[in-house]
Amino acid sequence: MLTPSMEDYLEKIYELMKDKGYARVSDIASSLAVQPSSVTKMLQKLDERHYVSYEKYRGIVLTQFGEKMGQAMKQRHNMLAALLRMLGLEEETICNDVEGIEHHVSPKTLFELSSLVDFMQANPDVLTAFRTHRTHLESMQEANQVIRLEAEE
Repeated sequence: MLTPSMEDYLEKIYELMKDKGYARVSDIASSLAVQPSSVTKMLQKLDERHYVSYEKYRGIVLTQFGEKMGQAMKQRHNMLAALLRMLGLEEETICNDVEGIEHHVSPKTLFELSSLVDFMQANPDVLTAFRTHRTHLESMQEANQVIRLEAEE
């Protein structure tokens, strides 16, 4: 079983390899804000579990299994970010929340959330209706706060 940290590494390695064609220890370290020595230790663990092929000074190659897992991690991340965007959250909140959510959601819940995202993307009128409803709720909440403040005076 992968730890959340292992998932983050596989996702980052997959992302770097898709973007640049390669992933170096220094690239992984800087993008995950960790020390190169930590990256090396994790690469050794991922190599032992056959997610990557890693030889010091030779580079990193995702195994077929590692590539599938990295792609799945990236898809999960993107789907959760899309869902939170649909809810109208700000990008900084989305980045923070996706990092917290993605490792603690069951496969069944992920499937259901993915189905919801697909449905909303296929039915923009439903998404528009939801956003209108949310805006109405926010207005009601603001009005209630004004009424409470006036009552306190």
